[in-house]
Amino acid sequence: MKNIIATFFLATSLLGYSQQKTIDQKVEELLKKMTLEEKIGQLNQYTGDNTVTGPLTINPNKQQEIKEGKIGSMLNVIGHKYTRQYQELAMQSRLKIPLIFGLDVIHGHKTTFPLPLAEAASWDLKAMELSAGIAATEAAASGIHWTFAPMVDVSRDPRWGRVMEGAGEDTYLGSRIAYARVKGFQGNQLGDLNSVMACAKHFAAYGAAAGGRDYNSVDMSDRMLWETYLPPFKATVDAGVATFMNSFNDINGIPATANKYIQRDILKGKWNFQGFVVSDWGSIGEMIAHGYCQDGKEAAEKAVLAGSDMDMESNAYRNHLAQLVSENKVPMSVVDDAVKRILRKKFELGLFDDPFKYCNKERQEAALNNPEHTKAAREMATKSIVLLKNEKSILPLSKDTKTIAFIGPMVKPKRINHGFWAVDLKDVDSTYIVSQWEGLQNKVGKKTKLLYARGCGVEDTSKAGFQEAIDVANQADVVILSIGERWNMSGEAKSRSNIHLPGVQEDLIKELQKTGKPIVILINAGRPLIFNWTADNMPTIVYTWWLGSEAGNAIADVLFGDYNPSAKLPMTFPREEGQIPIYYNHFNTGRPSINEDKVYKSAYIDLPNSPKFPFGYGLSYTTFKYADLKLSKQKINSNETIEVTMTISNSGKFAGEEVVQLYLQDKFGSVVRPIIELKDFQKIKLDAGETKTLKFIIDNEKLSFYNQALEFKSEPGEFNLMIGSSSTDIRLNSTFELIP
Repeated sequence: MKNIIATFFLATSLLGYSQQKTIDQKVEELLKKMTLEEKIGQLNQYTGDNTVTGPLTINPNKQQEIKEGKIGSMLNVIGHKYTRQYQELAMQSRLKIPLIFGLDVIHGHKTTFPLPLAEAASWDLKAMELSAGIAATEAAASGIHWTFAPMVDVSRDPRWGRVMEGAGEDTYLGSRIAYARVKGFQGNQLGDLNSVMACAKHFAAYGAAAGGRDYNSVDMSDRMLWETYLPPFKATVDAGVATFMNSFNDINGIPATANKYIQRDILKGKWNFQGFVVSDWGSIGEMIAHGYCQDGKEAAEKAVLAGSDMDMESNAYRNHLAQLVSENKVPMSVVDDAVKRILRKKFELGLFDDPFKYCNKERQEAALNNPEHTKAAREMATKSIVLLKNEKSILPLSKDTKTIAFIGPMVKPKRINHGFWAVDLKDVDSTYIVSQWEGLQNKVGKKTKLLYARGCGVEDTSKAGFQEAIDVANQADVVILSIGERWNMSGEAKSRSNIHLPGVQEDLIKELQKTGKPIVILINAGRPLIFNWTADNMPTIVYTWWLGSEAGNAIADVLFGDYNPSAKLPMTFPREEGQIPIYYNHFNTGRPSINEDKVYKSAYIDLPNSPKFPFGYGLSYTTFKYADLKLSKQKINSNETIEVTMTISNSGKFAGEEVVQLYLQDKFGSVVRPIIELKDFQKIKLDAGETKTLKFIIDNEKLSFYNQALEFKSEPGEFNLMIGSSSTDIRLNSTFELIP
């Protein structure tokens, strides 16, 4: 190995990489030395042999092709040992161009944080940036250069399994979170040892897949695309995101992988994105199944011309791009542009200076066992827990409670707390994951007796365990019931037509209710679920999502009041699937249903229009009083701003955090406008009895929208301003006018 490294540094010196030149100069010099075959190699990405997230391409010549410079990147190669082995092969190639190693580091590496949708519920941008930064530190120490995150797809359909991977339904909140996560992953600059390249995905509009069915078609207006689905992607560009990944879906009949409008015209044109675009797994080849391309050759042609730079696992570029260039169907300038984008990132990562800089055993061991990471994961998990109901103030529990019955299929397992998209690390067991049972054990004193019964499974129909659960509940002072969906029922290819609580879990709740014991319901899920009977009849409900490796400790912190829950829902919870898609910032109609008036109104005859739990909703153990709303001006022009001030007081008995949400309504426009739109928020902490004054700024950007000509601009008129604790719990109101 020493000879390989020595040879590399000699070669790079001869090639001029070590001279004082700009990265662009180095890229141009290297490009001139490359054959067409070597250029195409940089556009080719293979998976390792361990973990796959799509149809696997079997290639017995993989190692030889790396030596020949025919592979530019690999994914699913994890750990300093394995990434070094593959990088050593790349150092045997003619030009010694290093590999980039990518991995789905979605919500943590070894230290697992809550699912991204759960983190979004925290509305805590600094905490989310920190969690992404810790994930980057651990991944980079394990040989990884690139994460396929953040997913910034807006989605209004909880049937879509990948909602767990995003930030929910709102464009503004999603954009703020997208920016924070990119900053967290990439740190101060690429090439730092605590930084990995981020990847904004899936470009674009994947969250609007028809029927909530994964990989399905998207059909929408350009105005809807620009106003709702593109802004989070633009936020990642503003944050300096290194890469983009295109999406599996077609948009208005054109697969995203070959969609020149979104990749060339918008991303690389209007937005001037300087990074590179990678296909999703096999998406170039899948355009044949779309019915858009006849064969792999046509797929390669359309993808590269549209702006897809790197081919993940399709082999389309590898097999066909050279012929397409020779036939003048693909200009060499298009290939060169894609290659330069990739080489530029390799230089920025510092891989030409030291291809093994991320392959360090000692640094990996230190990063994967850093107690500060564990502490941050616990704090992030507590911030992500949503208190949906606490009508009888059962929570917080007393640590002096004599007997607690902890019941349900989620209580004792460990791995499930990771949720979907957890990194599968070799040689790392699950003992570091804190189960919900262990979390409770860690919290209560020796005088408290803990009883356990599984009760039932997640999906099965057996009620054989009901009686044991009832017997255990009857012995307890309080019952905690942990239920939900399986950890892998939400995620890629995990669309569900029925998002009710699965199996007989709600039947178990009904039987336990008959005991008359105080019951706390914990719901573990990766998406909004439907649980109407429980929501209507049980006074205490906590939505825990899937919280990661510190789940057990975090849940116990909230249950016993060591952390006062502060999370707010980033997605609307429907009453029934028939309401989907359901979202808070919808347009009005000519016949709006007011106060559930259904007579010739836009309404269901068998269901209220309103959701079960609205966007922005979440309770606390304390209460907050909103007051003293003041606007610095009642009329402004487009060059002016309004300063909005208000006071918020903690009027309860516990210290707590509140997410103060500012919404606007443009009352009349050249196109219809949403009935309410989130335009700002602040999360603040107040001691009991404390009051603070908050300030918001209303500027022209907050008043602007995409008109029919796709111009982003404001229009004179009257606006409603609303500040509250959720999209339906508005505490303060005012109006102002934008004048010409």
